[in-house]
Amino acid sequence: MRTTAELAAADRRHLWHPFTQQQDWESEEPPIVIDHAEGTTLYDTYGNAYIDGVSSLWCNVHGHRERTIDDAVKAQLDRVAHSTMLGLSHAPAIELAERLLAIAPPGLSRVFYSDSGSAAVEVALKMAFQWWAQRGETERTGFICLENAYHGDTIGAVSVGGVEHFHSLYRPLLFDSWRARAGDAGHLEELLEEHGPRVAAMIVEPLVQGASGMLMQPEGYLARARELCDAHGVLLICDEVATGFGRTGAMFACEHEGVTPDLMCVGKGLTGGYLPLAATLTSERIYEGFLGNAEDSRTFFHGHTYTGNPLACAAAIATLELFERKRTLTRLQPKIALLTRLLSQRIVPLGAVAEVRQRGFMVGIELNPSPAGERLGHQVTLAARSRGAIIRPLGDVIVLMPPLGISDGELRRLVTITASAISDAASSGLRAAA
Repeated sequence: MRTTAELAAADRRHLWHPFTQQQDWESEEPPIVIDHAEGTTLYDTYGNAYIDGVSSLWCNVHGHRERTIDDAVKAQLDRVAHSTMLGLSHAPAIELAERLLAIAPPGLSRVFYSDSGSAAVEVALKMAFQWWAQRGETERTGFICLENAYHGDTIGAVSVGGVEHFHSLYRPLLFDSWRARAGDAGHLEELLEEHGPRVAAMIVEPLVQGASGMLMQPEGYLARARELCDAHGVLLICDEVATGFGRTGAMFACEHEGVTPDLMCVGKGLTGGYLPLAATLTSERIYEGFLGNAEDSRTFFHGHTYTGNPLACAAAIATLELFERKRTLTRLQPKIALLTRLLSQRIVPLGAVAEVRQRGFMVGIELNPSPAGERLGHQVTLAARSRGAIIRPLGDVIVLMPPLGISDGELRRLVTITASAISDAASSGLRAAA
């Protein structure tokens, strides 16, 4: 078996990590190499334990090595690992679609599978564009998104994104979109009044803009957006990739305001964090717009090799079964209240903290501005790691998004570690400045 040092050296020779400046990566201390996991704890090759404070990038729901999901994937392996859905079907994809639609906002009736949240957004954008074109309204080619929006990293998803640090370089590759001021229903109304006849759809992360820095929308904004889209005949796309599967305290964030979108994108927690799978859910009205004879070219020309992969679908079915059997959402409510109290007691009073934003189990801790190059958010994550927790920054916003299955004790420990890490990193920064 290879040593940790050998693995770290091979990593630096061969791997290119996402959203990572490789020059920094290669010059820092040897990387943590994860060996195994249990519940909400990750273990490295040295046996060190870390709380998974960001659910392995927001996707782990019930915990690692959850036996029900493990067994479901193993059982599916004994049948078939993969089969295309182009001209074929299989039981796990069918059953998962039924289960998804049973818990989705009322009025959604069709499921189109893909393999990532970004792909689910691409599907929704293309569906909206093609749906209008097939109705003869070919002028409806534009999209409205929110300022600071993030919907993924593929070209269409970036086109409706607004995080300049991530997206500005790629502007020549993108199609134009109109950006509404986040949370400002009046500005959205102005955009729709001016551009409505040319808008195919509005896309929004409901309630919380995740990768934008956990930015919260005011109460009633989503419902008002639905009303305005209806008034101007514009489709509404809700990107629930990050907010879905319990993250805001409800199964889907749309539920908080009684909104059913025309298209809804899901991913991340769909398989409990086990395997890549995403889906775009649509209303029957959207689906029927693509029906016709083969020669009419109304087919939705989009697909992925691993669309509806049977192993991933099996994991997703087991994940949804666990939501019901463990009463996950009911048991989550007191944890949300505990998290709110812990943040108020241990994080809010810190001098380095400018603001704490929370919705359910989605938390953004914005630090006071630090000098250019100091990367205080990064220093906080390193300090937390040395104390036994994995957290991630979005610039100088520290994100906490633990698995929904985390225990009260581990939740307390996670917040305590985060508070200590912020204090330590801020003090080190002040000493360095002095």
